Amino acid sequence: MSNNRAIKHCLTVCLAQSFRFAELREKLLGSARTQVFRNALIVDYKTGCSAVFSYGVVVHWSVNLDDRQSLRETLLGYAVKPEPEPQEDNFSYEVGCPQDRIQHDHIELQSDDVKVLLALSHAMAQSIKLAAFEGHAIDTIRATAHLPRALARDGIIKLNRKAMAKIRGQLFLTKSDIILNYDLLDIPEFFWEHPEYQNMYSMAANYLEISPRTEVLSKKLETIHELLEMLADEQKHQHSSALEWIIIWLIAVEILMSLLDKLF
Repeated sequence: MSNNRAIKHCLTVCLAQSFRFAELREKLLGSARTQVFRNALIVDYKTGCSAVFSYGVVVHWSVNLDDRQSLRETLLGYAVKPEPEPQEDNFSYEVGCPQDRIQHDHIELQSDDVKVLLALSHAMAQSIKLAAFEGHAIDTIRATAHLPRALARDGIIKLNRKAMAKIRGQLFLTKSDIILNYDLLDIPEFFWEHPEYQNMYSMAANYLEISPRTEVLSKKLETIHELLEMLADEQKHQHSSALEWIIIWLIAVEILMSLLDKLF
């Protein structure tokens, strides 16, 4: 590592579920030096640039604290479901290296051309969005882990239909939110127009293990699906059981009425 190459900082932040992107684009085009790409905006600063993605993520390349905070305030003004505790990912990087590579969370680049940085930013943004999906799935599974345990222990889930419906709704929301946004984890459309930069994206995506992590997330979604099915079966069982008791009581009343009729 050469001493005359400055070490710079790259910060990725997941701020929200998404941004109102059309409005945000107009705001940034009118107030900052901004370049428009497919599903992404590049905001230029004296020291570096920030890549803003429609799905609630921003990647800062050598941007000072004041500029990051100013952009953050702007982005939160257009955020849909802001994250209460935004996830962050940090890398160091340097430019003017003999080859492009990533190791030990340090990126070596031959060039810091804006499209090179955007190609890398796509992978970093996907990675932190994937981490947010993973977190939501794990939180949901943990919050409902007592249900299969209760079923195994007691043979029944001691919840009324309303409480069970609420839990099913939460499970379904988590699953549908991730499934509907699963295309975010595909190769971005940017590379349809700029295939010459896809090798940079692939390098970062492989380092960040996006593909195997996506498979693990899929397994977590299968667990959520199984919990949904279990709750649905339990709710059907409770409903059937209630109907059976109603029928039993109606038969009992009918027998009692017949006996009273014969006696009197």
